[in-house]
Amino acid sequence: MKSKISRNDLRPGESLCDHCTAKCCKYFAIQIETPESHEDYQFIRWYLFHDLTSVFVDEGKWYVLVHTACEHLREDNRCGIYDRRPAICRDYTTDNCEYDDSWTYEKYFETAEQIEEYAEAVLPPKDKTSIRSPRPNPLPIIA
Repeated sequence: MKSKISRNDLRPGESLCDHCTAKCCKYFAIQIETPESHEDYQFIRWYLFHDLTSVFVDEGKWYVLVHTACEHLREDNRCGIYDRRPAICRDYTTDNCEYDDSWTYEKYFETAEQIEEYAEAVLPPKDKTSIRSPRPNPLPIIA
């Protein structure tokens, strides 16, 4: 098995993309509003009911991530429409790309159950009940 080349070992003029698995072409992520209510978390739950979808939080911002390859990605992990690629692809650089696998997310959800449990942990109960015992009646004052 061929070992993965380091960014620092690239020769002058050599492209990092020549050694990459094209992660940036195998998903897209769209920022969503930060959930604040039970209804907001139900929308996220709905996203997660869809195949090949996850939700993550990075630097305090929430995203829905769709794991799907670009239809123009070739078997050699190169772009089939490189000269006509969209502006988002033209603006993307390898300076901070995911080649090194050194990134992690603050929060990452893959299932509707995970987001449901998270919502239960961070939001007040829907019915305003508490897990605490009710406050006892004060003792009568004896004069």
